[in-house]
Amino acid sequence: MVFKGMVHNHPSGDPTPSRDDIQLTRAIADAAKPLGLQVHDHLVIARTGHKSLRAEGLI
Repeated sequence: MVFKGMVHNHPSGDPTPSRDDIQLTRAIADAAKPLGLQVHDHLVIARTGHKSLRAEGLI
């Protein structure tokens, strides 16, 4: 089963994932594995655009 993903915003306007964003995403993905779930992506939305942790190779 695939857990479609997570989305959150960065009010600062910079969509670059923070170290905390990456660590939290990996922790959630690791916790989901034993449940048979896979995190597909985590998007960070900001005024200047968006970033996909999957596309950035971070998950």
